[in-house]
Amino acid sequence: MTITIAFEKRLTAAAHPFDLDVRFTTPARGVTALFGKSGAGKTTIINTIAGLVKPDAGRITIDAQVFFDAEEGIDLPVHARGIGYVFQDGRLFPHRSVEANLRYGERRANKRWANKRRVEPRAHRITFVAVVEMLGLGTLLTRRPHHLSGGEKQRVALGRALLSQPRLLLMDEPLAALDAPRKAEVMTYIERLRDDFRIPILYVSHALDEVARLADHLVVIADGKVAASGDLLSVMSASEHAPLFGRAETGTVLDCVVASHDARYDLTTLAFPGGQLRVPQVTLPPGTHVRARLRARDVSLSLTLHDDVSLSNQLAGCVATMVPRPGPYMEIVVAVGPSTVRALITRESCDRLALVVGKPVWAMIKSVSLDHRNIAATTVAPLAPAGLVSTECSA
Repeated sequence: MTITIAFEKRLTAAAHPFDLDVRFTTPARGVTALFGKSGAGKTTIINTIAGLVKPDAGRITIDAQVFFDAEEGIDLPVHARGIGYVFQDGRLFPHRSVEANLRYGERRANKRWANKRRVEPRAHRITFVAVVEMLGLGTLLTRRPHHLSGGEKQRVALGRALLSQPRLLLMDEPLAALDAPRKAEVMTYIERLRDDFRIPILYVSHALDEVARLADHLVVIADGKVAASGDLLSVMSASEHAPLFGRAETGTVLDCVVASHDARYDLTTLAFPGGQLRVPQVTLPPGTHVRARLRARDVSLSLTLHDDVSLSNQLAGCVATMVPRPGPYMEIVVAVGPSTVRALITRESCDRLALVVGKPVWAMIKSVSLDHRNIAATTVAPLAPAGLVSTECSA
């Protein structure tokens, strides 16, 4: 089952008019993130999928359902598409209680089913009780939106969207207006929603930490076009895509398994193909599959193993590729067994260490750089590394 998007739209009302020409296919499961700078066209893309914006040409399909086809003259109305939408500001009805806002989602679903003259099997319906329990809304049901915090409002918005029984959820920067504690809180609920209800999600964001934690698939939008698309690990770990994320955020994502916990030091060991990482304690049982994001700027390189430094993670590898970056920088991709780690260093350091492809090195990472913002549980077993680079070291 897939989501196929291929349309064109001239944006004349934008501050700088440009053409949106978007073409990508992604699995209709898990979270697909639409990532890019503000003004790239991300929100217009999901508004078009929702039916709020009409393309000039193209075709949009979810599984076998055609939402839009310019040549066939098909353009399903918003209410017939079966899509749940969570906006950045929640957009709750201010004059209604939390329960009434949630029930509105139920009524939307019932109306849609009545129009189709069918009844959804009860086993497939998302119930009011399940949503209230999963999102922790039980104590909030009688409140009005103006008595809720930003995080609570977004949880209600998530619940309302779920109770519309959507075939697809659209989320437009749902964490952008929240402070760091509320953002972390709501992100946990989005993870539970993703794992418990198994509804495909298109998630718009320009925050790479959110994308790396939540997404399974990634579509990078730049200047109204798809600059990269594929599974998250492949897109984020490919050197040719590094400029899309910016020097400060580029890095590697590793699929890992929680191997053990060290209660004495409040540390956790994560195992990945080729090595291990020691990180601040992760409150997940051994055997849990997690994703670890390593920013290239947090990785240092050494020619020898050190016992007299504070860095807990020293990974044996070899230089796989060397890519000059603007300014004084050089990006080094280090093969660590079948996995890869990227480091951003200066060209001066590169020359001082006499780095060349195939040279053995140690990739060194601070444990404190791998906190809870960079470690996330996943619902699938780690994938085999893609093998994009040679892992053979010279002697």
